[in-house]
Amino acid sequence: MVSRSYSNLLELASGDSPSFSRMSRRIPRIMTVAGIISDVDDDNRSEGSCSDPSSSSTQRDRIIIVANQLPIRAQRKSDISGKGWIFNWDENSLLLQLKDGLGDNDTEFIYVGCLKEDIHPSEQDEVSQILLETFRCVPTFLPSDLFTRYYHGFCKQQLWPLFHYMLPLSPDLGGRFNRSLWQAYVSVNKIFADRIMEVINPEDDFVWVHDYHLMVLPTFLRKRFNRVKLGFFLHSPFPSSEIYKTLPIREELLRALLNSDLIGFHTFDYARHFLSCCSRMLGLTYESKRGYIGLDYYGRTVSIKILPVGIHMGQLQSVLSLPETEAKVAELIKQFCGQGRTMLLGVDDMDIFKGISLKLLAMEQLLFQHPEYQGKVVLVQIANPARGKGKDVKEVQAETYSTVKRINETFGRPGYEPVVLIDQPLKFYERIAYYVVAECCLVTAVRDGMNLIPYEYIISRQGNEKLDEVLGLKPSTPKKSMLVVSEFIGCSPSLSGAIRVNPWNIDAVADAMDCALEMPEGEKQLRHEKHYKYVSTHHVGYWARSFLQDLERTCRDHSRRRCWGIGFGLSFRVVALDLNFRKLVMEHIVSAYKRTTTRAILLDYDGTLMPQGSIDKKPTQKSVEILNSLCRDKNNMVFIVSARTRETLSEWFTPCRRLGIAAEHGYFLRMNRDTEWEMCVPVADCSWKQIAEPVMNLYTETTDGSTIENKETALVWSYEDADPDFGSCQAKELLDHLESVLANEPVTVKSGQNTVEVKPQGVSKGIVAKRLLSAMQERGMTPDFVLCIGDDRSDEDMFEVITSSVANSSIAPNAEVFACTVCRKPSKAKYYLDDTAEIVRLMQGLASVSELSEPA
Repeated sequence: MVSRSYSNLLELASGDSPSFSRMSRRIPRIMTVAGIISDVDDDNRSEGSCSDPSSSSTQRDRIIIVANQLPIRAQRKSDISGKGWIFNWDENSLLLQLKDGLGDNDTEFIYVGCLKEDIHPSEQDEVSQILLETFRCVPTFLPSDLFTRYYHGFCKQQLWPLFHYMLPLSPDLGGRFNRSLWQAYVSVNKIFADRIMEVINPEDDFVWVHDYHLMVLPTFLRKRFNRVKLGFFLHSPFPSSEIYKTLPIREELLRALLNSDLIGFHTFDYARHFLSCCSRMLGLTYESKRGYIGLDYYGRTVSIKILPVGIHMGQLQSVLSLPETEAKVAELIKQFCGQGRTMLLGVDDMDIFKGISLKLLAMEQLLFQHPEYQGKVVLVQIANPARGKGKDVKEVQAETYSTVKRINETFGRPGYEPVVLIDQPLKFYERIAYYVVAECCLVTAVRDGMNLIPYEYIISRQGNEKLDEVLGLKPSTPKKSMLVVSEFIGCSPSLSGAIRVNPWNIDAVADAMDCALEMPEGEKQLRHEKHYKYVSTHHVGYWARSFLQDLERTCRDHSRRRCWGIGFGLSFRVVALDLNFRKLVMEHIVSAYKRTTTRAILLDYDGTLMPQGSIDKKPTQKSVEILNSLCRDKNNMVFIVSARTRETLSEWFTPCRRLGIAAEHGYFLRMNRDTEWEMCVPVADCSWKQIAEPVMNLYTETTDGSTIENKETALVWSYEDADPDFGSCQAKELLDHLESVLANEPVTVKSGQNTVEVKPQGVSKGIVAKRLLSAMQERGMTPDFVLCIGDDRSDEDMFEVITSSVANSSIAPNAEVFACTVCRKPSKAKYYLDDTAEIVRLMQGLASVSELSEPA
């Protein structure tokens, strides 16, 4: 038990006497007005828009698991009164399995979620108390109409079909977007947040949210506690950007997920689609650092986890050891093997994405093409009840029944049905028995997030000694299994020994079934051995432990950051920056400007004085006037430091006679308009361009929207107008290609914002800063005021030089030093301004001070 709690619920459960102050902070148990969205910007939060760091325990002693449904089974008492409930753990729940799989007795788990059963409001307090005391569960009670609109409405009619690649082209296909259902979804997520508030200790607890039912919950939690340690795992597919961007609330969901610290996916494809959506819709890029994929989101690193979930080995092996399982296996052997028949098995939910009808058509094709299988091969199809409801479920059921009937009438005979359809719920041990006997398992869903049926089948086929006796196998007999799996399910990439199929290709699936039946025994054994080794080691405990370790790693620097909450509603996000990083206040710098007598001002151009998105890149008349005002002040030395060519900069800044210019990252330098251009480094040999330019031309021809800029000493490949995903992919390949072919040349290859640049070694904006400060010192003008403003990576070299200048005496000991970047983001600068408009206002303010100080 942790030492502190946000409210009194845990104290009540443990028997402690809560203080009056904590009792008064209790949060309402249920939402009383159904369907009304609680304001995201409510006042009930523990942190303001800017929160100071506080000490945080690095020890993980409590994990709050949040999901749509609690791992609890509830049953009404069957006594005369009919009042009260009996609660038990749901052994099949993944949430319970991950706790058991971890086997960590030092960690306390608290579950937050709904119950399957509808609890009357008069019983909710008692049920809450029982579940909290006995099971450490916090139930979320939802009015039935709100739950229907949230779960059966938005989750199952809109999110679930779209995430499984079904576009709402008509009202019957997925359902058109309904704003009121979206409001219900947000309302329920807010109610979940309120329940978490009752038990969370925000400084120590880890929160792990599961699946698409609660995708906006991270925003509510992050708004309450800027430093909450929050992980999210998506158990469904994440669609490609072309599908996802049809969702009207696409940005709201993306930004909500990005309020997590760690986002988990089953496969690389799902993660890739999510990252692509972040790139195309939010302009975010990601990096892979030492094997960890991370997105920089307003100074916070949002990590991406790719790891498929596993099964609970202990539970499955215990069921395999049950006498009931052995008896059922013996019964099935007599039913099928005793009559010389081979069982193929399918286990699926009765919904539109599991591809049951396609599998049946493949079975029909197999029997038609291979008459020798008639009377010998049986497909047992276990059809679990659908989780949703609606017209599509009824259509799947009708098609399944009619196809089974047709196949059995065509190929059946007395005592033989080629397809056995089991559409009644089976007990777990019964399903396991079917796995044990089946020669091959067919999982041919057209789209599925993960699907653990193949994993369960593999472990069941491994069996145990008692089952070996029932099967008539010697203890030394190698085990075997065969899998035919759809390439559109999450477990497919991890099962390299399975026969992968396109479920829409009926002929290919039929051929795969034939291949599985005819494969040599030794090959089946090798494939089974490979699968068993993977599944038995990558179990649910391995998955949960790996996720939580990554979550802990991602959250380590929370206490070393200053946090601001910005944005309204579901656009809320937290900016996390270094403790010493702050906004440059106009009054502060103006005051310092007035006090000082020798000033050095270094300004980047693109993205600093000129917005990146501007079509016309020439400086405005206003910018020229501001620069001239600053240059006229005899106390100032003003420099533009840019990556652009000296011809371009000379033309643009012709009216600025006293302005210093550094071109091509500082390779060329002139102190004012009347002096000659100098070179900061020895004359470069540009023969390397003959090697680099053909390579860049190749990528330009194959990347629509990309261009090459040929400077005097550098080559720049830009993909600003290309498709962002393809351009980024091509840029990485080009960078690698150029580094390879230019390995022996005196150049460096750098990636920038939508660019790949090749330039001479030793050239950087930091050299310009050193050169300027040294020149001023030689003239007896040691600066006591230094201002440096830039927006991208190339400017970081300048920031580093000027912030370290105090130590090497190139500026006055008590100098006022301002290294300033654009936007709040990780930087070597200690200050920031929000955008170019603020920078121009700042420069105008400094210019006004200089004009006022000029002699009349």
